[in-house]
Amino acid sequence: MTNLTDLKHCQTEIEGGGEVIALDTGAVIGPESEAMLQALHSRSIGGLRGHLEVLEKRGADNFMKNFYVGYGHKSIGDCGTVSLFIEGVSMLVAKAIQDWSLYSGQEASTRYIDFEHQPFKNPLGTKEAEEILEAWRSFYMESLEPVKEYLRGLFPLGEGEPDAVYQKAINARAFDILRGFLPAGATTNLAWHTNLRQAADKIAMLRHHPLAEVRATGDAIEATLIKAFPNSFGHKRYEGTEEYNEYIMKNDYYYHNPSCPEFVVSKNTVDTALLPKESLEKRPAKTELPRHLSEAGTVQFEFQLDFGSFRDIQRHRAVTQRMPLLTTEIGFGDWYLEELPEAVREKAKVFLKSQEEKLAKLSCTPEEKQYYTAMGYLTSNRLTGGLPALVYLVELRATRFVHPTLRKRAKQMADTLTELFGKDGLVIHLDAEIDRFDIKRGEHDIVLK
Repeated sequence: MTNLTDLKHCQTEIEGGGEVIALDTGAVIGPESEAMLQALHSRSIGGLRGHLEVLEKRGADNFMKNFYVGYGHKSIGDCGTVSLFIEGVSMLVAKAIQDWSLYSGQEASTRYIDFEHQPFKNPLGTKEAEEILEAWRSFYMESLEPVKEYLRGLFPLGEGEPDAVYQKAINARAFDILRGFLPAGATTNLAWHTNLRQAADKIAMLRHHPLAEVRATGDAIEATLIKAFPNSFGHKRYEGTEEYNEYIMKNDYYYHNPSCPEFVVSKNTVDTALLPKESLEKRPAKTELPRHLSEAGTVQFEFQLDFGSFRDIQRHRAVTQRMPLLTTEIGFGDWYLEELPEAVREKAKVFLKSQEEKLAKLSCTPEEKQYYTAMGYLTSNRLTGGLPALVYLVELRATRFVHPTLRKRAKQMADTLTELFGKDGLVIHLDAEIDRFDIKRGEHDIVLK
């Protein structure tokens, strides 16, 4: 058995800070070989054992170079997967990579990062920009203990409740409140499990992203994958395609509507004649609607949501969401202020005004200014999906264990769907005590035993 210390992980430093690592699992049959075997299976009924003999004699190198990259048989790339670990990048890079309907992976939660020492990205490199970032950090750290103490007063430990779990729940609530005062330039780590084809397709867009850090990360991902799988990357670039991708990313990537309504249904194309009433009525809790009901049409919502909670709702890949531009134009989320003790709240109001004045003076693009803008500021959101995807989203997010600002929007969507399609049999199963403080939230952790 191969020792973990002997594994050869491929890694590349990201220009400007951070790192991309492609995990070497130690598998004898790696992703390229696995892809080759499946491709051979599509052209011969000789069986796997015969394909393994071919693999052993010839290897997967030339096969992948010729058929996947050279001849453009892109489906072959679907058959081999890789796990990438992308570390030390801003929240904005994480969102750009995850802005992909086929994304699978995980990201570090703001509840489990020590922001006292966590680096913040400063792409402008100026003293004024650094002062804005450090001011966010100082407010966050100075407010943490007063907020925890305030929450203990609001939600005292109940009889028979374990103190350790209770303290974790209080901490989680405090982190959820104060995350609104963290800049989007705060760094994080994420993992991306993808097949080789999806990686190549996503990199083709990342290299044209408006943010230099995202472009550098895309380059580092590609360099890492070339090291790990030299025969599966290095696809030919076509000038027309590159120019078009650059145009889209420059002109039509971010969605920003300063006049975005608080919450509205902007479009409903669902043909209720295609909704089988009995199938809708019979669906029990914790059961998804069949995917084929998406053929009935879609519902589109537009709403204001703070960037911190956008990070949560973006996890839903089955709906289509635009990437919102983070600015101060729509304002700071009221919830983040209302949850503070009065003295901290008044201090926060003055502090936010000061930060906004400093942000206004920064000489940079709106895209770059996102690094210095706190995640509690509201963004304009547009979300479109069929009933199966929307019902799954609202039932998962309209619970007591979800951040309150997202929970509110999920409940509004759930109520709207019931109003629109309840008469057609739609039943939505929601948390009966949606707003109750539940210390079980303190158990939502991953720890080594």
